[in-house]
This record gives sequence, C-alpha cells and structure tokens, in this order.
Amino acid sequence: MKNNQQYKEGFSENNGVKIFYRDYGPEDGDPVLMVHGLGAQLVHWQPHLISFFQANNFRPIAYDNRDVGLSSRFAATPSFVLDYIKYFLRLPIKSEYKIDDMADDGIQLLETLKIDKAHIFSTSMGGMIAQIISAQYPEKVKTFTLIASTASTPSPINAPTRAVREIMLQRSKNPNASYDEILKREIKMVSLIGMEGREVDTPEFRKETIENLGRSKDRSGYARQLLSILASKDRLKKIKKIKAPTLIIHGKDDPMIHVKNAYRMHKLIPHSKLKIIKNMRHLIEPEVLKQFEGVLLEHLKNSS
Repeated sequence: MKNNQQYKEGFSENNGVKIFYRDYGPEDGDPVLMVHGLGAQLVHWQPHLISFFQANNFRPIAYDNRDVGLSSRFAATPSFVLDYIKYFLRLPIKSEYKIDDMADDGIQLLETLKIDKAHIFSTSMGGMIAQIISAQYPEKVKTFTLIASTASTPSPINAPTRAVREIMLQRSKNPNASYDEILKREIKMVSLIGMEGREVDTPEFRKETIENLGRSKDRSGYARQLLSILASKDRLKKIKKIKAPTLIIHGKDDPMIHVKNAYRMHKLIPHSKLKIIKNMRHLIEPEVLKQFEGVLLEHLKNSS
C-alpha cells in the first residue's frame, strides 16, 4: 500500500485480477465503496463528491474496475462489428468476463481492506455491478445508492440515444485514436450526457482529459467492458432480493440510460426510494449533487 498525505493506494487481487484502489480516508470514517461506470477510472470521480463524503464523516474508497486505469488488462480484441450485429438481432454475445466477475472484484477489495460492511455508491455500469453486490452479499452492504443505471440488459428498444451510441461505437472500434481525436470525442460525449448549457470545452477539461489518458495508456478495455454488459443477463429478478436501504437517483433527461429504468427498478427493489432530478442527464456535476445531497445524506445517516 502506498501512502499519500491525502489518501492511500494499493492493489487487491481477485483470482489473479489486480484491482487498483484509492482509499481517501479518514480510516475511522464510515466506509463508502464507490463503483464507477463504463470505461471510467477512479480519477473520474470528481473532487466535489469525494469532499462531500469526507465532510460528512464518511470514508470514500474508489477503484479502477478491471480493464481500465491501473487495474489488470485482458487480451481479447472484440469483433465489434459482428457483436454489434448480434446486439441488434438480440443474439447471445460472448465476453471475456461478466458483470458478476466485476462484482466479485468489489467484494474482494472490501476483504483486502478488512471492511466488514460498507455503503455502496454506484453510477451507470457501476450500478449494474453494485446491484449484484447488494443482492448476493447483503451482509456486506449498509446502504445502496444507485445512480443513472439499469437492471436490464441494453437492447435496441432500451438503449442510449443514437448520438450517444455513435460515440460509444467510435470509442470501441478505435481505442488508439490520437489525443486530438479523443479530446473531440470526449467533449462531444460530455456535452451530450452532462448538464445542458454547461460549458465543456475549457482548458481545465482538456488538461484533465489528457492527464487521465496518460494514466491509462491501454484504452482497449472499454470495448471489453461494454461487451460484458451486453453479454450479462439482466438483473430484474435478482434485485428483488436486495435487502439494504436503497436510494435510486436518475436524471429526467438521461440520454445514456432512459429514466424509465429507474421507475422499473423502484418497483422491483423492496422499500426503495426514488429521486428524479429535473435538469440532470447522466453525470453528477456540482450543481446536480446540490439537488440531491440532502436526501443522500439522510439515506446514508439514517441507515448507518
């Protein structure tokens, strides 16, 4: 484990797969396992969210899912054109690992840190992973926060908007694009899935994007993670088993995962609470967090 004035870093291991984590502390804080989305590294959790947890006596713990950041990589090169055809025809898709394996990575991280029970905070694909954690390992879960996610396997009738799909396909087919191409792609994507009207193409955004690219030089894991989502079974029956207090948060105008998915999960997860955010799309900007930080804090504190 590497110590830093602000956090501790290290690896946990699950059946040979190394998972890189960052424990922001404090050590005596109430632990929150933060499970991120498709292609996202731990550094993509924004500082305002980390600060929110720490200011309220929580201990945020973030990690790179397998195949991104500093965690273990897999070797397979997906035949994405063929798999995309299978997706539209709703035929079975094979992947090198499943969402269930990624859930086991999260559980093993808690074991490595000797944490008996944690709050699970998740977004997007991370929410899919966290649904399995919460359903299969109830003894490990204090509360479950599920943001901008779904329990269904994406299909042509329950998919991101066409503009978002096109960028996802570009990123999957061409992971080794030039920095300029990637910057243009990221600016376009965040403009689509972030708050409407919020300026994206800033010097700060460009600098941060380049730094994050430098941290993860092998970007082929995005396509394999996407295939793992498409190849995994839906969790509609599984989430009925979730026992932990659950808060579902979703943007009214989310172009990545339609808000109807939130209403469906709310019906299926026993005693869950649902908060729809009017001017939220898919991301958790500071302005968005302010709209639900009260209900989130109440959810976490009352269940601690």
